Amino acid sequence: MAMENNSFKAGKVACWVALACLVVPMFASYFFDDMFSTVSHLFQTPDSLALGWDSRDLGNFIGDYSLLCICGGLIIGGILLDIFGIRIMGSVFVGMMVGGAALAYYGVAGGLPKESAVAIGRIGRMIFGLGSEIAGVAVTRSIAKWFKNGNMSLAMGLQLAIARAGTGIALIAAPFIVGIPKDFYSLADTARPALVGLALLLVGGIVWALFVSMDRRYDREAGITYRRGEVTAENAFSFKDILSLLKNSRFVMIGLLCVTFYCCVSSFKKFGTAVVIPRFGIEASAAGTMVAMIPFFTILFTPLFGALVDKVGHAARWMVGGSFSVLAGHVIIAFAPQGVGFYGYLGIALLGIGYSMVPSAMWPSVPRIVPEKSLGTAYSLIYWIQNLGLFFVPKVVGRIFASSENLLASVARVEWIFLTLGVCAVILAFLLLRSFRRV
Repeated sequence: MAMENNSFKAGKVACWVALACLVVPMFASYFFDDMFSTVSHLFQTPDSLALGWDSRDLGNFIGDYSLLCICGGLIIGGILLDIFGIRIMGSVFVGMMVGGAALAYYGVAGGLPKESAVAIGRIGRMIFGLGSEIAGVAVTRSIAKWFKNGNMSLAMGLQLAIARAGTGIALIAAPFIVGIPKDFYSLADTARPALVGLALLLVGGIVWALFVSMDRRYDREAGITYRRGEVTAENAFSFKDILSLLKNSRFVMIGLLCVTFYCCVSSFKKFGTAVVIPRFGIEASAAGTMVAMIPFFTILFTPLFGALVDKVGHAARWMVGGSFSVLAGHVIIAFAPQGVGFYGYLGIALLGIGYSMVPSAMWPSVPRIVPEKSLGTAYSLIYWIQNLGLFFVPKVVGRIFASSENLLASVARVEWIFLTLGVCAVILAFLLLRSFRRV
């Protein structure tokens, strides 16, 4: 049973130090996740890679991030977070994140036959993905705990912004780390981004341990105690909590918005250079910078939008605006005149703005419609729904690029997928707005 002194407030400095500790492992996770995004076009010519992977292999590798998540790992992990707490289970899944990344690195760097390398890389990616997602739930829940007395949207916005800086740095740095352009890329070339990401994850694990120490002190000073065998009906986890969440129409709409919206941006980003190079006729280095605008826009705008949500409210309106921005970005990428780089930058900028606006309003809305004792399960359910899309969409995109020699035709087919998802996101955001207006 958890007993808490509700009058306790953590010091402002301690809150921001805790946030600083929480963002480091997420920064490292985002870097490792996107380490191949701006070199994705290399996999269209597998003969130039000692690794030998093609776009289909890359799509499977990317999508398998979500496999364990959608096979029940996220739900079980969220339940375990609610039962055993963020310190114990968060540490377990941060460890899985680091261990999975190490195995994935071995897959791409070990000089194994292609089939073995792909299999080991995908297994490592699965473990890394489940660890990252539950670690993300633990981080989000920790922020809700430490900032429940104010600035929650700002804190979550800052966490997202700094974490996405990991993506931005990966997108810009990967071509230089790999050594583009070359006629042939060795195993060491393609594995180097994974090595850098693994080193960052090791640092993130150390910093997480520092947060665990701070959180233990927080509970002690707040008078929060846990006694085995003394769980009240009010605080005990029940599987009825899951049914209760699924009966909450707003929660379900947020989950569906999450999957459609994130697939429009995250899955696009994984193949960003493969889309914008043939579409707008730009060099690989410029394409990497163009796609990197997405996370760097979030670094600038996510904290701003988070602060505005804290100040003016109306979270659902921000979600509508962000969804429209992402849809407009894909309309431009899909239909703007070919070979004109300006339209590529404009479309990517709109994706970045939308990618800042929706999460700034969406994630802080969850603690306002879900009981605190069920937050771990709630976030995990949302992430589970999200990962359904993040599992299937990259695999479909990878197959499209691998099955056609006409790059522009492949890009057109891929963009129709993102446009459809964007329309669904706008509809769901409007339904959420209508729902919130009824109360």
